[in-house]
Amino acid sequence: MTKDILQCNKILDSEYKTVDAADIECLLSLISDKEKVLLGEHINEDYSHDELGGVKRRPDVVIQASNAEEVSKIMKYAYEKRIPVTPRGSGTGLVGASVPIYGGIMIDLSGMNKILELDEENLTLTVEPGVLLMEISKFVEERDLFYPPDPGEKTATIGGNINTNAGGMRAVKYGVTRDYVRGLEVVLPNGEMIEVGGKVVKNSSGYSLKDLIVGSEGTLGIVTKAVLKLLPLPKRFVSLLVPFPNLEKAIDTVPKIIKSKSIPTAIEFMQREAIVAAEEFLGKKFPDNSSNAYLLLKFDGNSLEEVENNYEKVADICLENGALDVFISNTEEREEAIWSARGAFLEAIKASTTEMDEVDVVVPRNKVAEFVKYTHEMESKHNIRIRRFGHAGDGNLHIYILKDELREEEWELKLKAVMEDMYKKAKELKGQVSGEHGIGYAKKVYLNQSLSKESLSIMKGIKLAFDPLNILNPGKVC
Repeated sequence: MTKDILQCNKILDSEYKTVDAADIECLLSLISDKEKVLLGEHINEDYSHDELGGVKRRPDVVIQASNAEEVSKIMKYAYEKRIPVTPRGSGTGLVGASVPIYGGIMIDLSGMNKILELDEENLTLTVEPGVLLMEISKFVEERDLFYPPDPGEKTATIGGNINTNAGGMRAVKYGVTRDYVRGLEVVLPNGEMIEVGGKVVKNSSGYSLKDLIVGSEGTLGIVTKAVLKLLPLPKRFVSLLVPFPNLEKAIDTVPKIIKSKSIPTAIEFMQREAIVAAEEFLGKKFPDNSSNAYLLLKFDGNSLEEVENNYEKVADICLENGALDVFISNTEEREEAIWSARGAFLEAIKASTTEMDEVDVVVPRNKVAEFVKYTHEMESKHNIRIRRFGHAGDGNLHIYILKDELREEEWELKLKAVMEDMYKKAKELKGQVSGEHGIGYAKKVYLNQSLSKESLSIMKGIKLAFDPLNILNPGKVC
């Protein structure tokens, strides 16, 4: 197997077939709507990158797929000709996972955006991959149901969420995307279609291929349909904004909250610098910006009494452990003020600089404060601006390194040095390279440094089993 893996990894740009006029003619014959095959100047520049921006390459042809059958036909042709294929949704990723590193064909799945079935007896929702996360939330909540995964980017497609195993703020109580995927329809690199999982609640029938596909970043197969698990919609929501004198006290309180069994829906940490940036970006005030560090907690439940019991217990824990105050947000107006600011952190940081890159490491909960303190040291050591916030409840940090007015050469050198230091620190703290944004192209080298040779060999063997010609989203993950 090792020899086969090495052979798989030797495939370079020059060894893939270059898309030519004959290929275009054949691809056009496979698609019902010829206007959905884009070439040359008709390929929007957006298709060359995702939100990361720093990794760019244009595909040779973009096909806006209408259904699974078209995806299957395209993959069969690409497999026969050995043309690289890159699947893409909304392009909201941050690691270059949907960038066509080797050119070739890009399949845009955002047009496959139908909600196919709501099964209220089995509490499942069946959707195509191009449905937006915000559309799913709106659809099910109008029917008194709940899809818990809550990544910050609501315009991401569900296909993208599945491919990155997206988490978000509610992960501390409800888990991540993988926990809510019951079944998938997948087009394999050779064009064959399979169904994995289904509407069943339990399944011990062999290896869980479904769970391999979730989080694979489009390198093993293309998701063309998903069956999602739903829950009844909680009736009551309350948030707490808790200021602390410093981040250490705030983070040290989190394990005590978790052990209290009053599990919040979300436990976020933030520092004053992020709040001020959001205030300036939104043009409105946060309920409080006077402290150096905050915990933001959300509680949900089916009765006001249940929610009150939980948040009152947690409020007492916070005050006993050094909190300066506890602000209760129990009106829609207050909720909107707090969570709109939290939701604007990324855009506010992005608006404050010329370019940025992100580290989204995950570390044990009790190491969050140590890692954040380390990022402050990195600002001084490398003389570069760094901003941070994240999910205190699950140890997932979002660290942004900002270019500002640095020259390109200086930026690349400093960025590389900061990244290496931070990933080395994460490994030292028994953390992982990515908590929810994935590896893609940009973080591949750091994943390779963090995993053992045995683990990488197994991952490459899985890739080889699914994609022996290495044509599906090549150059990503491992």
